[in-house]
Amino acid sequence: MARKPRKPPATPTEATLREAALAHLARYATTRAGLLRVLDRRVARWAASESGDIEGAAAGRDAARLVVARLTESGAVSDTVFAASRARSLQRAGKSARAIGAHLSARGVGAALAAESARQDPERELAAAVIHVRRRRLGAFSAKPPGPEVFRRELASLARAGFSQAVASRALRLDREAAEALIAAFRADL
Repeated sequence: MARKPRKPPATPTEATLREAALAHLARYATTRAGLLRVLDRRVARWAASESGDIEGAAAGRDAARLVVARLTESGAVSDTVFAASRARSLQRAGKSARAIGAHLSARGVGAALAAESARQDPERELAAAVIHVRRRRLGAFSAKPPGPEVFRRELASLARAGFSQAVASRALRLDREAAEALIAAFRADL
């Protein structure tokens, strides 16, 4: 059975790009930079289907920037809200402050805002490390017999995840009951 030919993408006007942006925001939380990447890809697909319409593509990119600026002004797109929400979510998943900052930077959050959102107090960082330990079945949650070589490997795993040596060492030395209590207190606090 023959496939129907694909309909070329709609001409990227401000109205079509606004509709595309709102549809994207309805499904995904994003930053200004992320939304601009989505709209720029849409314009690039249109330009490729139009055999390289350079003037139309330039007008489409300008319209995309205008749409993102207007949505930011209206509050539909907020890097601050995105960073705070994503940082909480990643912290609950057991990510270190360094990993959270790197994730936010990769998503288009400014360096200062990423650092501010990723900042954690030492107890929250320890709780995130314990969540990571439990998820990876390390330390008190491990089935392996404890020993210096196992401890060194588990410490290296936590270091790769972005935790400091002091936090990683504390997380690995907790017994199972204390670790579970710390996780429960951490999740109740969020």
